[in-house]
Amino acid sequence: MVAKKLQIDSVLRPEVLIIGAGGAGLRCAAEICERRPGTSILAVTKMYSPQKSHTSTAQGGMAAVDPNDPVDKIIYHMFDTWKGSDCSADQNVIKKVCEPAWEQVLWLERHGMHFSRTQEGRIAKRPFGGHMLNFGKLKACRACYEVDRTGKGIMDTVWAESLKHGVVFLNRTLATELLFRNGRCTGAIVLMEENGKFVAVLAKATVMATGGKTRMYQVSSNCRQNTGDGLALILQAGLPVMDLEAVQFHPTGIVGPGILASEALRGEGGILRNKDGEPFMERYAPTAKDLAPRDLVSRHTMTEIREGRGCIHPDHKLPHVWLDLRHIPEHIHKTRIQEVCGFFRRFVGVDPQTQLCPVTPTAHYQMGGAPTSEFGEVQKDAKEIVHGLYACGEFAAASLHGHNRLGTNSLLELITMGRVVGERVAANLHDAEDPGDVPRDAGQHVFPQFSRYLESCGKERYARIRDELCVLMTKKVGVFRNEKNLAEAIEKLGELKERARHTKLAGTSVIMNQELLHFWELDHLLNVSMVIAKSALARKESRGAHYREDYPERNPEFQYHTLAYMTEYGKVTLSRRPIDMSIFEAGGEHYERFAIIERKY
Repeated sequence: MVAKKLQIDSVLRPEVLIIGAGGAGLRCAAEICERRPGTSILAVTKMYSPQKSHTSTAQGGMAAVDPNDPVDKIIYHMFDTWKGSDCSADQNVIKKVCEPAWEQVLWLERHGMHFSRTQEGRIAKRPFGGHMLNFGKLKACRACYEVDRTGKGIMDTVWAESLKHGVVFLNRTLATELLFRNGRCTGAIVLMEENGKFVAVLAKATVMATGGKTRMYQVSSNCRQNTGDGLALILQAGLPVMDLEAVQFHPTGIVGPGILASEALRGEGGILRNKDGEPFMERYAPTAKDLAPRDLVSRHTMTEIREGRGCIHPDHKLPHVWLDLRHIPEHIHKTRIQEVCGFFRRFVGVDPQTQLCPVTPTAHYQMGGAPTSEFGEVQKDAKEIVHGLYACGEFAAASLHGHNRLGTNSLLELITMGRVVGERVAANLHDAEDPGDVPRDAGQHVFPQFSRYLESCGKERYARIRDELCVLMTKKVGVFRNEKNLAEAIEKLGELKERARHTKLAGTSVIMNQELLHFWELDHLLNVSMVIAKSALARKESRGAHYREDYPERNPEFQYHTLAYMTEYGKVTLSRRPIDMSIFEAGGEHYERFAIIERKY
């Protein structure tokens, strides 16, 4: 039997295991090494290099308020984050992330990041959606940036720091099962693709930073590897995920590939127009206009398309609206947005300086993830943590974003919470329990799972199931949702899961078998999609990026985070975690701004 061939080949024993080598994971690694020099850290990534992590694709900027800014204030940033979240972010986390934001900008700069500058030599800033001055009165310039490749600058910086401190990388390696001893996380089993060996990594602390999940949609800005692997491991371990119904659709994906046309384009003056050339966002958000929060702009864009004011792209046959950049000065095109504009030239044959650019909402970001404390400790329920297990970045839900993330808060979160988790891990390592030997039940999930892939017979095709999943999620669990569509999606997901059991591998080697990897990823996409759909069906209100046509208003009965458990496919158990209201409850200056407020732009 194939199952007998699958076993743990060897054991590695770093002090810290980091699963995911993007911006959050490596910022965490850098912080651990700065606070505790000599700590042995092993970082695992699916990619052939950390530089291919999805953080590198981030374009527009990182929100931060200089405490000495004569116009902007940290309290404005905190308020915008609360309001943008549709009153469902955790206020203790908002405070923890926004207050030290400028300090983290300076950390990046001092460690080598080349932020764009003003003519006076100061760090340049640009406006972004939902960021306002004076509690929503005027647009704020708050996003620090490195031209239109800010994420690449961050990755260059944290990767260099990790190498300097001796972090060891396992590239092209999959984390396939979390390991536990007496309820404490003691590491993970990983599969090294290049030699096909399963390795047990035992560590005093395990940090998960595996990023996003939106490849279950037809149009997605995520790289192909963002298939929700980390979330699947959390569910597999019997732990909850939180707020998975909150999927952000970025309003300006490039028609066809779904690649992001950064919000920086609208920050520099880009205007969304319908087929008649009308700048339609003026009707929906009179103050913020094209720089309203992403959930609002995406819904209003889809409304224009649904009501017949959109266009159909002749090559890709997809509905879209126009992004107009023709009026933006040439020197802005050449110095601040040249890379993004190059995407339009390369993928749709459009010159943004002289032609309108076709854009459509693209699945972009998960506001939810693995629930954590404000220190990044993964939770087993609303009150208890899992000792030895931490999370940061897009994978984690502390929750800074609630049900809608403001642009540039993601890079801020991964850097700030990466530091917070690194600080927590470093502080706990001294007294942390030794992981001991490999647990007796190690492999109870991963070996049967991979054996099934290797032994499966049938005529179903992986690619056909994946494509049907993407169409289903886009149509039934997309920007607009309702009970009928969600119920149909849940039933269809069950059928797709069963069909996925009847696919057959062309080759049964475990070494560099991309088809085997695709089967594993498809399982994760189906698992996470089911939790998204079930959570969305249960939340009978509209809040942030979760919009129910049959319940179009926010409902105070749902003023909580959704915790979801699923150890058997389709059987989802839902629980709740309270939303932290500590700023409001403290009753300090401007506390009334952090009540459950109306959301207008």
